[in-house]
Amino acid sequence: MNSGDAKPEEQGLAFGYGGVSARQPCRNRGVLASPHRQKGRSLVDTRRLFSFVRIVDAGSITRAADILHIAQPALSQQMTALETHFGQQLLIRSKQGVEPTDAGRALYRHAQVILRQVESAQAEVSVVGRELAGGVSVGLAPYSTVSSIALPLLTAVRSRYPSILLHINENFGGVLSEAMMTGRMDMALLYDAGPIKGVNFERLLTEELMVVAPAGTGLPGDTGTAVAIKDLVDLPLLLPGPMHTIRKVVEQAYEHAFEHARVVGEVESVTLMAQAVRNGLGATVLPFSVARRIMNVENLELRRIEPTIEVQVSLGTPANQPLSGPAEAVREVLRSVVANYIRTSSEADRGIQ
Repeated sequence: MNSGDAKPEEQGLAFGYGGVSARQPCRNRGVLASPHRQKGRSLVDTRRLFSFVRIVDAGSITRAADILHIAQPALSQQMTALETHFGQQLLIRSKQGVEPTDAGRALYRHAQVILRQVESAQAEVSVVGRELAGGVSVGLAPYSTVSSIALPLLTAVRSRYPSILLHINENFGGVLSEAMMTGRMDMALLYDAGPIKGVNFERLLTEELMVVAPAGTGLPGDTGTAVAIKDLVDLPLLLPGPMHTIRKVVEQAYEHAFEHARVVGEVESVTLMAQAVRNGLGATVLPFSVARRIMNVENLELRRIEPTIEVQVSLGTPANQPLSGPAEAVREVLRSVVANYIRTSSEADRGIQ
């Protein structure tokens, strides 16, 4: 039987979210009670929310029907029912596909949170009394300790909690913070740029920024000695974009020295940054943990900066909702991995001094 012809209860279970008929009593946990239920409105089931999210992601009802293995008319009926329930147009349909309306975008954000919580609840309840299981998402900011911490974190979680599905997302701080605020991410290791509403920060480590330049660039002083900001005024710099914390603190350091950074390129990829510097396209300023890896290549010079430029790396978690059991376990593993990183890095750090 095609899932598009299945009963609503069967469809919801097939998708992994226990959708139920609107006629069933409210005690059934597969439905979400509408605040307007007393006015005669039906209940919203997670099946329709799941389908709605997939349609928005696919940008097409036809493509979403193929992904969900549902007949397109049945899927369209689900969306019509959802729009009737909310009394709002949720999707703009055209020959090119579909796009969410403003109301649709609002529902999309809430639906992602709801479905993720349902999935987490199902995973936790199914393993009560047994090992921890379920999905946990961790964000890691680029140009930080990402490369040093990501693999040890994945290794440790796989070893200690084999039933936890760890999702690691490398992205920028603003994206990660928004994902935590909306409940789409459990935690993130990112630069602490100050208080952010909806996110709790736990400071874990401080990283010093270093200048990395091709040999022969003309940096003053002997190799291995610190260089002053005023001596870097004419140095062509490759830096991440203006919204990145590293870019902000570097420019602030120049401003405090009454100077202006000569930025000749904006590069968001650490890999591309390393290649550009190696090819003599400019110098850059990076955290010591990242710069040390680039220094494994010949003809590069790594120097400290005076006055010292530092960035704070913090562990962010959502402020408005508790972590699941699996997420709590991963947070402890992450703290342990960072602590071990600090210990193992201290000796190399002293070698640069």
